[in-house]
Amino acid sequence: MSTTDQTEKPRRKEGAKAATARALAEDWGPFGKPLFDDPSARALERVGVVDVGSNSVRLVVFDGAARSPAYFYNEKVMAGLGQGLAATGRLNPEGRRRALAALKRFALLAQGMELPSLTCVATAAVREAEDGAEFCEEVERETGLKLWVIDGLEEARLSAQGVLLGWPEAQGLVCDIGGSSMELAEVAGGKVGRRISSPLGPFRLQEITGGRKGVQKFIRQTVESLAEQMGTDHDRIYLVGGSWRAIARLDMERRKYPMTVLHEYRMKPQGLLQTLNWIEESDLDDLRARTGTSAARMAVVPLAAQVLRQLIRTFRPKEIDVSSYGIREGLLYEQMPERLRMRDPLIEACRHAERTQARMPGFGKKLYQFLLPLYSNASFERLRLIRAACLLHDTTWRAHPDYRAEVCFDNATRANLGGLSHPERVFLGVALLHRYKNSRSGSRMEPLFKLLSEDELRDAEVLGKAMRFGAMFAVKSPEEAGELAWRPKKKVLELRLNPESQALFGEVAEARFRSLAKALGAETKVTVAARPKRAENSRPAE
Repeated sequence: MSTTDQTEKPRRKEGAKAATARALAEDWGPFGKPLFDDPSARALERVGVVDVGSNSVRLVVFDGAARSPAYFYNEKVMAGLGQGLAATGRLNPEGRRRALAALKRFALLAQGMELPSLTCVATAAVREAEDGAEFCEEVERETGLKLWVIDGLEEARLSAQGVLLGWPEAQGLVCDIGGSSMELAEVAGGKVGRRISSPLGPFRLQEITGGRKGVQKFIRQTVESLAEQMGTDHDRIYLVGGSWRAIARLDMERRKYPMTVLHEYRMKPQGLLQTLNWIEESDLDDLRARTGTSAARMAVVPLAAQVLRQLIRTFRPKEIDVSSYGIREGLLYEQMPERLRMRDPLIEACRHAERTQARMPGFGKKLYQFLLPLYSNASFERLRLIRAACLLHDTTWRAHPDYRAEVCFDNATRANLGGLSHPERVFLGVALLHRYKNSRSGSRMEPLFKLLSEDELRDAEVLGKAMRFGAMFAVKSPEEAGELAWRPKKKVLELRLNPESQALFGEVAEARFRSLAKALGAETKVTVAARPKRAENSRPAE
């Protein structure tokens, strides 16, 4: 029924203070020095992955920052290779035909893109089918692509690595459901621990006899067996796989959740159980139309929902989180050196965006340093959002001025960014909105503002107006023109101008400085630093 692997528990990560001190010594703060000029980082800028699963066949080409790549190309065919496999022992004939046609296309696309790297893997259906080896030979003969058939434990490991790619601090149980199998893996401290594979894919469950009760009994017994081997002391379950994402999208629909980004969507067990009941009682065609879910995916949702219900009951997690990253991203993670793996995916993605899209790459760091006096007591989590905002503040300058604020907000809340919760996305979006616009009232984005408290909205506005002032105060470097001083108890915001830079503090700069002070509820004070005295020439001693 299952296969297990016990690995040594991961060692503790480097302490936060030690890591910060080490990074500060490199003169780049706690985020480390950019890696774009490193040959090993550049080598990962475009990587192709073909994933031949039991339900879908997909080509993904990653492009962009080495630590947090963007999706340059993404195409999927719901071939259904594993449909009926449990009954016949062979790949579905129609699924095999469709999969081969898709792979022929993918091979030609890869040639057209001149991909330096293309990795092809096959999972449960191909490894378990009697004609799996024959199919692999046919694929290589017809397309030139070599399929690497991986076992359940390797599939679990790669899926878990995919979660770590976008969620370096993930700690809990990764649960990856495919068409013919479901894998579990522990993650903690940036490492993958115990792993296990089970026959809980929807295609397998379709072949279980005994009707609904027979399926429920099989699911319960299998999940209880998994719990005995993996333990139930996991606060979080990270869901990987198209069926889980479809259920999460339905949860958003039931809750009228204002955002539809699935990555890092977080659910509480009780609310998710209510959604599973709602799915069972609803018309699937209606749900499919409301959420844009494909017919092939919706067909397996009811069985996947039964598995998820039992997982919640047996493992009793405190939170269930969705990861859009899985085995394909795990393959990319596999190629990264350790020093790349431990980088912050959010900061690396924002650095890459600034490098490729901003008018003055490198200014984001200077802006961040200029604004730091406003955040002397900020947490590390808040500082990384401030740093990200400063890096992104000028990346939409090509947009029409009337829509720049909206484009900034959309980029932050909908972009493929890892290491960013939904409230953090909105915080970043509101800050960037105020980088270009004083007021957010009447915005079409208002429903998303509900994900933040009033205090968080105010903090995001302050950050946006601080960037709005700092970005135009001095084009080269605001730090060279002056410095900010913030006295929160006295509610005084001071700007200390360098003597040579007084002319930079013109009408527009003054208006934006006052706008920032108003957002802080503070009074303004502008001073000019005294010119350093010249050393008097002294006569040499006789």
